[in-house]
Amino acid sequence: MLPFLSRLRRRHASTAISKPHKSPAPRMSPRRYWLTVTACVITALGAYFWITSAKILREPVEVSYGPLDPVFPDTLGPLLGAEFSGGNKITTLINGERFFPVMLDAIRRAQKTVTLETYIWSSGKISDQFIDALCERARAGIKVHVLADGMGSLKFDHDEQERMKKCGVEFLIYAREHWWNIKPNINHRTHRKILVVDGKVGFTGGMCIDDRWLGDADSEKVWRETQIRVEGPAVRQMQAVFVSNWLQTTSRLLVGPDYFPESKGVGDTLAQCYKSGRNENPENARIAHLLAIASARKSIKIAQAYFVPDDLAIDMLLAARKRGIEVDVIVPAINDSRFGRAASRSRWGKLLEAGVRIHQYLPAMYHCKVMIVDDVFSTVGSVNFDNRSFAINDEIAVNIIDEVATRDLLKSFNADLKRSKPLPFDEFTSRPWYIKTADHLCGLFRSQL
Repeated sequence: MLPFLSRLRRRHASTAISKPHKSPAPRMSPRRYWLTVTACVITALGAYFWITSAKILREPVEVSYGPLDPVFPDTLGPLLGAEFSGGNKITTLINGERFFPVMLDAIRRAQKTVTLETYIWSSGKISDQFIDALCERARAGIKVHVLADGMGSLKFDHDEQERMKKCGVEFLIYAREHWWNIKPNINHRTHRKILVVDGKVGFTGGMCIDDRWLGDADSEKVWRETQIRVEGPAVRQMQAVFVSNWLQTTSRLLVGPDYFPESKGVGDTLAQCYKSGRNENPENARIAHLLAIASARKSIKIAQAYFVPDDLAIDMLLAARKRGIEVDVIVPAINDSRFGRAASRSRWGKLLEAGVRIHQYLPAMYHCKVMIVDDVFSTVGSVNFDNRSFAINDEIAVNIIDEVATRDLLKSFNADLKRSKPLPFDEFTSRPWYIKTADHLCGLFRSQL
């Protein structure tokens, strides 16, 4: 028995010696591990946002008429729930140096009502001027109602908000009448910019109450902006847009001739003011822009702070190029969001290759939100050319069909072109690989921009 056990031990020992030793698998470095995890999370979130982004309109819009054909306003009006009306007067105001004095003067002249809605409100010099003007009117017995977005007013001092309230201004955060109110969807914001005085004079555009809009866009710290002053029947539609968000916030309607006076024509411009928002008239802004692009017969001019077209918008711009339409787009060379800038670049390749001319505005941050079609149709308001404006946020815009009224916007666009640098296709494609990679990754989140 013992010799057998001895042989068994020797055999086991020889087997153990001859068995190859398996070295442990190399461990992933912490840096590589977290880079991998980050890449997976970014890809998963990007895919989720892309899948869940709202896209009610999925098929290209094809029309056989241009913006001057009567069927264009007869179609666009009912689609947006805001009929075109004649008798309007539109005045273009370029940069804060021009529009702030006019807006403040309108507030100071108010006789019955002031309604103001804005996205960004930051404490500073121009904020003080608006507070003083609004408070003076409120103390004089004028009904003054103000809405600001909760996200956009984070830099608006609480003490200054209270100062307005104490002098009689009804200042509220959109969808939160009281501090204990909880806004269910924090991703949904009011991006609208509205000022209406006595229901007769209205203003909209991309401007917010912030010192970055002061001046004449003569430095990188001063933003280039376009605002319009509206008189005529379209102001009633603008007032209705404000009232809808006031109702959502307070459950109270603003009614009567102080807000909606008798409509009187004061000019010759055909115009409409429409609202767009996730919970009301969804994708109105997207429909308006895409129908206008489909109607183009000569040219499309887009001046946009955040130009992040979705796949359908790209397809329709490419279709316009195939029809021989000249397409020019002005975007910022200086951008307040590197992430947004990268996401925007991720969408330019096919457009540049097809002959769309993209120009980068050099002197200042470019914050315009304007599109001009065939030099006769124009749209101005709070709408960015991106999914957040087209499908998520509350927005407002004025559509204009008038060669004379569009002329000033066209003049401004051409002046901006002279201060912009064109981006050639070969320069775009030769950007470094790491920038292309960053653009692609940021582009995955374009549905939220």
